Amino acid sequence: MFLPTTQQEVKKLKWQQLDVILVTGDAYIDSPFIGVAIIGKVLVDKGFRVGIIAQPDMDSNADISRLGEPALFWGITGGCVDSMVANYTATKKRRQKDDYTPGGINNRRPDRAVIAYANLVRKYFKNTRPIVLGGIEASLRRIAHYDFWSNKIRRSILFDAKADYLLFGMAHHTVVKFASALKEKKNPDNLKGIAFISKEKNGMELPSFEAVQKNKEDYIKSFHIFYKNNDPITAQRLCQRHNDRYLVLNPSQPYSTTDELDHIHSLGFERDLHPFHKTSGSVKALSTIRFSIPIHYGCYGECNFFTRVKLFGFEVRIPL
Repeated sequence: MFLPTTQQEVKKLKWQQLDVILVTGDAYIDSPFIGVAIIGKVLVDKGFRVGIIAQPDMDSNADISRLGEPALFWGITGGCVDSMVANYTATKKRRQKDDYTPGGINNRRPDRAVIAYANLVRKYFKNTRPIVLGGIEASLRRIAHYDFWSNKIRRSILFDAKADYLLFGMAHHTVVKFASALKEKKNPDNLKGIAFISKEKNGMELPSFEAVQKNKEDYIKSFHIFYKNNDPITAQRLCQRHNDRYLVLNPSQPYSTTDELDHIHSLGFERDLHPFHKTSGSVKALSTIRFSIPIHYGCYGECNFFTRVKLFGFEVRIPL
Protein backbone atom coordinates (compact mmCIF):
# COMPACT_ATOMS: atom_id res chain seq x y z
CA MET A 1 0.00 0.00 0.00
CA PHE A 2 1.19 3.50 -0.86
CA LEU A 3 0.93 6.06 1.90
CA PRO A 4 -1.62 8.75 0.98
CA THR A 5 -0.45 11.90 -0.79
CA THR A 6 -3.84 13.49 -1.49
CA GLN A 7 -7.09 14.08 0.40
CA GLN A 8 -8.84 11.62 -1.92
CA GLU A 9 -6.48 8.86 -0.80
CA VAL A 10 -7.00 9.81 2.84
CA LYS A 11 -10.78 9.56 2.44
CA LYS A 12 -10.46 6.13 0.78
CA LEU A 13 -8.73 4.94 3.94
CA LYS A 14 -11.59 6.46 5.98
CA TRP A 15 -9.17 8.56 7.99
CA GLN A 16 -10.59 11.81 9.40
CA GLN A 17 -7.20 13.45 10.05
CA LEU A 18 -3.58 12.43 9.65
CA ASP A 19 -1.46 12.00 12.77
CA VAL A 20 1.81 12.67 10.95
CA ILE A 21 2.64 14.42 7.68
CA LEU A 22 6.06 13.67 6.21
CA VAL A 23 7.64 16.21 3.84
CA THR A 24 10.51 15.10 1.60
CA GLY A 25 12.79 16.52 -1.07
CA ASP A 26 12.48 13.37 -3.19
CA ALA A 27 9.58 12.07 -5.23
CA TYR A 28 7.72 9.47 -3.17
CA ILE A 29 9.13 6.03 -3.95
CA ASP A 30 7.56 3.38 -1.71
CA SER A 31 10.59 1.22 -1.04
CA PRO A 32 12.53 -0.12 1.97
CA PHE A 33 15.55 1.69 0.51
CA ILE A 34 13.86 5.09 0.98
CA GLY A 35 14.07 6.51 4.51
CA VAL A 36 10.84 8.50 4.48
CA ALA A 37 8.92 5.45 3.22
CA ILE A 38 10.33 3.33 6.06
CA ILE A 39 9.39 5.93 8.68
CA GLY A 40 5.87 6.19 7.28
CA LYS A 41 5.31 2.44 7.05
CA VAL A 42 6.66 1.79 10.56
CA LEU A 43 4.28 4.40 11.99
CA VAL A 44 1.29 3.03 10.08
CA ASP A 45 2.20 -0.48 11.28
CA LYS A 46 1.82 0.83 14.86
CA GLY A 47 -1.60 2.34 14.18
CA PHE A 48 -0.71 5.93 13.27
CA ARG A 49 -2.21 7.66 10.23
CA VAL A 50 0.56 9.00 7.99
CA GLY A 51 0.64 10.97 4.75
CA ILE A 52 3.49 12.16 2.52
CA ILE A 53 4.03 15.44 0.69
CA ALA A 54 6.88 15.03 -1.76
CA GLN A 55 8.78 17.94 -3.34
CA PRO A 56 6.21 20.61 -2.42
CA ASP A 57 5.89 23.80 -4.44
CA MET A 58 7.85 26.50 -2.61
CA ASP A 59 5.89 29.43 -4.07
CA SER A 60 2.40 28.59 -2.84
CA ASN A 61 0.45 26.55 -0.29
CA ALA A 62 -0.95 24.25 -2.99
CA ASP A 63 1.16 21.27 -1.93
CA ILE A 64 2.06 21.89 1.69
CA SER A 65 -1.62 22.42 2.58
CA ARG A 66 -2.89 19.50 0.51
CA LEU A 67 -3.28 17.11 3.45
CA GLY A 68 -4.31 19.66 6.07
CA GLU A 69 -2.54 19.84 9.43
CA PRO A 70 -1.34 16.76 11.33
CA ALA A 71 -2.65 15.89 14.79
CA LEU A 72 0.80 15.02 16.17
CA PHE A 73 3.74 16.39 14.16
CA TRP A 74 5.33 17.31 10.85
CA GLY A 75 8.32 15.18 9.80
CA ILE A 76 10.77 16.89 7.45
CA THR A 77 13.66 15.43 5.45
CA GLY A 78 15.72 16.74 2.57
CA GLY A 79 15.52 13.29 0.99
CA CYS A 80 17.94 10.43 0.40
CA VAL A 81 20.70 12.83 -0.65
CA ASP A 82 21.75 16.04 1.07
CA SER A 83 20.05 18.82 -0.90
CA MET A 84 23.27 20.81 -1.40
CA VAL A 85 25.01 17.69 -2.75
CA ALA A 86 21.98 16.97 -4.94
CA ASN A 87 21.96 20.52 -6.30
CA TYR A 88 25.68 21.26 -6.72
CA THR A 89 28.88 19.57 -7.84
CA ALA A 90 32.03 19.64 -5.69
CA THR A 91 33.11 22.71 -7.68
CA LYS A 92 29.79 24.38 -6.72
CA LYS A 93 28.29 24.26 -10.20
CA ARG A 94 24.52 23.74 -10.38
CA ARG A 95 23.53 20.17 -11.28
CA GLN A 96 21.09 19.87 -14.18
CA LYS A 97 19.90 16.34 -13.34
CA ASP A 98 18.30 14.82 -10.23
CA ASP A 99 17.82 11.06 -10.00
CA TYR A 100 15.07 11.44 -7.39
CA THR A 101 12.91 13.91 -9.37
CA PRO A 102 10.33 12.78 -11.97
CA GLY A 103 11.68 13.44 -15.45
CA GLY A 104 15.21 13.80 -14.08
CA ILE A 105 15.31 17.62 -14.25
CA ASN A 106 16.72 19.26 -11.15
CA ASN A 107 13.97 21.83 -10.60
CA ARG A 108 12.04 20.61 -7.54
CA ARG A 109 14.46 20.50 -4.60
CA PRO A 110 15.34 23.80 -2.86
CA ASP A 111 18.79 24.50 -1.45
CA ARG A 112 19.02 23.58 2.26
CA ALA A 113 15.72 21.77 1.79
CA VAL A 114 15.23 20.91 5.48
CA ILE A 115 15.33 24.58 6.47
CA ALA A 116 13.24 25.60 3.44
CA TYR A 117 10.49 23.08 4.18
CA ALA A 118 10.37 23.97 7.87
CA ASN A 119 9.90 27.61 6.90
CA LEU A 120 7.25 26.63 4.36
CA VAL A 121 5.23 24.82 7.02
CA ARG A 122 5.43 27.74 9.44
CA LYS A 123 4.48 30.20 6.68
CA TYR A 124 1.12 28.57 6.10
CA PHE A 125 0.47 26.93 9.48
CA LYS A 126 0.92 29.38 12.33
CA ASN A 127 1.48 27.91 15.81
CA THR A 128 1.34 24.45 14.30
CA ARG A 129 2.22 21.02 15.68
CA PRO A 130 5.89 20.22 16.39
CA ILE A 131 8.25 20.26 13.42
CA VAL A 132 10.60 17.27 13.53
CA LEU A 133 13.70 16.97 11.35
CA GLY A 134 15.27 13.74 10.14
CA GLY A 135 17.33 12.14 7.39
CA ILE A 136 20.92 12.60 6.28
CA GLU A 137 20.77 16.37 5.75
CA ALA A 138 19.52 17.04 9.27
CA SER A 139 21.57 14.36 11.03
CA LEU A 140 24.90 15.54 9.64
CA ARG A 141 24.14 19.08 10.77
CA ARG A 142 22.88 18.37 14.26
CA ILE A 143 25.72 20.16 16.04
CA ALA A 144 27.61 23.35 15.12
CA HIS A 145 29.41 22.33 11.92
CA TYR A 146 31.58 23.46 9.03
CA ASP A 147 29.55 24.20 5.91
CA PHE A 148 31.48 23.69 2.68
CA TRP A 149 29.06 25.67 0.55
CA SER A 150 29.35 28.91 2.50
CA ASN A 151 32.84 28.20 3.93
CA LYS A 152 31.54 29.06 7.40
CA ILE A 153 30.75 27.42 10.72
CA ARG A 154 26.97 27.16 10.97
CA ARG A 155 24.72 26.57 13.95
CA SER A 156 22.93 23.32 14.57
CA ILE A 157 20.24 22.95 11.93
CA LEU A 158 17.65 22.85 14.71
CA PHE A 159 18.27 26.55 15.30
CA ASP A 160 18.38 27.54 11.63
CA ALA A 161 15.21 25.60 10.83
CA LYS A 162 13.49 26.81 14.03
CA ALA A 163 12.36 23.21 14.47
CA ASP A 164 11.32 21.46 17.67
CA TYR A 165 13.13 18.11 17.46
CA LEU A 166 15.63 16.21 15.36
CA LEU A 167 15.61 12.40 15.14
CA PHE A 168 18.84 10.60 14.17
CA GLY A 169 20.38 7.13 14.01
CA MET A 170 17.89 4.26 14.10
CA ALA A 171 15.03 6.75 13.83
CA HIS A 172 12.48 4.06 12.93
CA HIS A 173 12.73 3.05 16.61
CA THR A 174 12.63 6.60 17.93
CA VAL A 175 9.77 7.86 15.78
CA VAL A 176 7.24 5.35 17.11
CA LYS A 177 8.12 6.15 20.72
CA PHE A 178 8.08 9.85 19.88
CA ALA A 179 4.64 9.68 18.24
CA SER A 180 3.30 7.62 21.14
CA ALA A 181 4.60 10.17 23.66
CA LEU A 182 2.90 13.04 21.84
CA LYS A 183 -0.34 11.10 21.53
CA GLU A 184 -0.29 10.38 25.27
CA LYS A 185 0.67 14.03 25.96
CA LYS A 186 3.98 12.99 27.53
CA ASN A 187 7.30 14.82 27.29
CA PRO A 188 9.54 13.03 24.71
CA ASP A 189 12.76 14.79 25.77
CA ASN A 190 14.31 11.71 27.39
CA LEU A 191 13.90 9.42 24.39
CA LYS A 192 17.05 8.04 22.81
CA GLY A 193 17.92 9.26 19.33
CA ILE A 194 16.48 12.75 19.84
CA ALA A 195 17.97 16.24 19.75
CA PHE A 196 16.17 19.35 20.98
CA ILE A 197 16.74 22.90 22.21
CA SER A 198 16.74 23.75 25.91
CA LYS A 199 17.29 26.84 28.04
CA GLU A 200 19.30 24.78 30.50
CA LYS A 201 22.63 22.96 30.30
CA ASN A 202 21.91 19.23 30.40
CA GLY A 203 24.71 16.76 29.66
CA MET A 204 28.40 16.64 28.81
CA GLU A 205 29.16 20.03 27.28
CA LEU A 206 30.72 20.52 23.87
CA PRO A 207 32.58 23.75 23.13
CA SER A 208 29.94 26.34 22.26
CA PHE A 209 28.91 27.43 18.79
CA GLU A 210 30.58 30.77 19.41
CA ALA A 211 33.81 29.04 20.51
CA VAL A 212 34.05 26.68 17.53
CA GLN A 213 33.37 29.63 15.22
CA LYS A 214 36.45 31.42 16.49
CA ASN A 215 38.88 28.67 17.40
CA LYS A 216 39.88 25.65 15.31
CA GLU A 217 41.11 23.74 18.35
CA ASP A 218 37.69 24.12 19.98
CA TYR A 219 36.11 22.85 16.77
CA ILE A 220 38.35 19.77 16.83
CA LYS A 221 37.59 19.19 20.52
CA SER A 222 33.86 19.49 19.85
CA PHE A 223 34.01 16.94 17.05
CA HIS A 224 36.03 14.44 19.09
CA ILE A 225 33.60 14.54 22.03
CA PHE A 226 30.68 14.24 19.63
CA TYR A 227 32.31 11.38 17.73
CA LYS A 228 33.11 9.38 20.87
CA ASN A 229 29.50 9.62 22.02
CA ASN A 230 27.71 8.18 19.00
CA ASP A 231 27.73 4.56 20.18
CA PRO A 232 24.39 3.78 21.90
CA ILE A 233 26.11 1.50 24.42
CA THR A 234 28.63 3.97 25.80
CA ALA A 235 27.36 7.40 24.72
CA GLN A 236 26.46 10.12 27.18
CA ARG A 237 23.95 12.92 26.72
CA LEU A 238 25.65 15.93 25.12
CA CYS A 239 24.83 19.62 25.02
CA GLN A 240 26.22 22.62 23.16
CA ARG A 241 25.53 26.25 23.95
CA HIS A 242 24.26 28.46 21.13
CA ASN A 243 24.10 32.00 22.53
CA ASP A 244 21.68 31.76 25.50
CA ARG A 245 20.24 28.33 24.67
CA TYR A 246 21.54 24.77 24.51
CA LEU A 247 21.36 22.07 21.89
CA VAL A 248 20.76 18.77 23.72
CA LEU A 249 21.69 15.42 22.12
CA ASN A 250 20.46 12.23 23.73
CA PRO A 251 22.34 8.93 23.14
CA SER A 252 21.39 6.96 20.03
CA GLN A 253 18.86 4.16 19.84
CA PRO A 254 20.23 0.58 20.03
CA TYR A 255 21.04 -1.15 16.77
CA SER A 256 18.20 -3.04 15.10
CA THR A 257 18.09 -6.82 15.38
CA THR A 258 17.70 -9.13 12.41
CA ASP A 259 14.07 -9.81 13.32
CA GLU A 260 13.31 -6.09 13.60
CA LEU A 261 14.81 -5.39 10.19
CA ASP A 262 13.00 -8.37 8.66
CA HIS A 263 9.70 -7.05 10.01
CA ILE A 264 10.28 -3.59 8.58
CA HIS A 265 11.03 -5.00 5.16
CA SER A 266 7.85 -7.10 5.23
CA LEU A 267 5.56 -4.07 5.54
CA GLY A 268 4.07 -4.24 2.06
CA PHE A 269 6.24 -1.82 0.13
CA GLU A 270 5.07 -1.20 -3.45
CA ARG A 271 8.67 -0.81 -4.67
CA ASP A 272 7.42 1.74 -7.17
CA LEU A 273 6.93 5.45 -7.75
CA HIS A 274 3.63 6.78 -6.41
CA PRO A 275 1.09 7.33 -9.24
CA PHE A 276 0.83 11.01 -8.23
CA HIS A 277 4.32 11.55 -9.69
CA LYS A 278 4.19 9.26 -12.72
CA THR A 279 2.54 11.82 -14.99
CA SER A 280 5.68 13.96 -14.60
CA GLY A 281 8.03 11.22 -15.76
CA SER A 282 10.10 8.35 -14.41
CA VAL A 283 12.60 8.50 -11.54
CA LYS A 284 16.03 7.12 -12.35
CA ALA A 285 16.81 6.11 -8.75
CA LEU A 286 14.03 3.52 -8.85
CA SER A 287 15.84 1.46 -11.47
CA THR A 288 18.73 0.76 -9.09
CA ILE A 289 16.63 -0.32 -6.10
CA ARG A 290 13.45 -1.92 -7.44
CA PHE A 291 14.81 -5.48 -7.35
CA SER A 292 17.69 -5.03 -4.92
CA ILE A 293 18.10 -7.07 -1.72
CA PRO A 294 19.11 -5.08 1.38
CA ILE A 295 21.61 -6.62 3.78
CA HIS A 296 22.30 -3.69 6.13
CA TYR A 297 21.48 -0.13 7.16
CA GLY A 298 23.99 2.70 6.96
CA CYS A 299 27.12 2.92 4.86
CA TYR A 300 30.80 2.01 5.04
CA GLY A 301 31.85 5.56 5.97
CA GLU A 302 31.74 5.08 9.76
CA CYS A 303 28.12 6.16 10.03
CA ASN A 304 27.83 4.23 13.30
CA PHE A 305 25.29 1.73 12.06
CA PHE A 306 25.67 -2.02 12.29
CA THR A 307 24.53 -4.75 9.97
CA ARG A 308 23.39 -8.13 11.26
CA VAL A 309 23.56 -11.12 8.94
CA LYS A 310 23.12 -14.84 9.49
CA LEU A 311 26.01 -16.99 8.35
CA PHE A 312 25.75 -20.77 8.62
CA GLY A 313 23.02 -20.38 11.25
CA PHE A 314 24.95 -17.86 13.37
CA GLU A 315 24.07 -14.20 13.70
CA VAL A 316 27.06 -11.96 13.04
CA ARG A 317 27.18 -8.22 13.73
CA ILE A 318 29.39 -6.29 11.34
CA PRO A 319 30.30 -2.67 12.18
CA LEU A 320 29.94 -0.24 9.28
